[in-house]
Amino acid sequence: MTLKARINEDVKAAMRARNAKTLGTLRLLLAAIKQREVDERAVLDDAAVIAVIGKMLKQRRDSISQYAAAGRNDLADAEEFESELLSAYLPAALPTEALVAAICEAIASTGAGSPADMGKVMVELRPRLNGRADMGEVSRLVKARLAGT
Repeated sequence: MTLKARINEDVKAAMRARNAKTLGTLRLLLAAIKQREVDERAVLDDAAVIAVIGKMLKQRRDSISQYAAAGRNDLADAEEFESELLSAYLPAALPTEALVAAICEAIASTGAGSPADMGKVMVELRPRLNGRADMGEVSRLVKARLAGT
């Protein structure tokens, strides 16, 4: 079963269970997927759906920090719920050791030696780590590795 089909089945289950919060979040996800399909004029595969989910998770993380800073814990809690629900559709996260190994391998294969070569390394890593690691964290680790710290 594709990821999109699984999400559709979960929408039906949320409707049957009359779970409004889950249903609303899943409908937002399906709308984002549908919008990207219309924009690209193609049916999205699992990798593209994972990219959509990753983008939505990044938006949620940003919103959570802004709501918490503004003292709006009710809105931060709602965003946290949506973030947890969306995270369930992503593949299992890579352990830190595997992430560092992938970074070292990418640095070696691209021949990167300085922080100026960071773009080459990130281009190499993005397809392999999409949805399995926070790319902001990956970027930070690559920068630290290339800077020699």
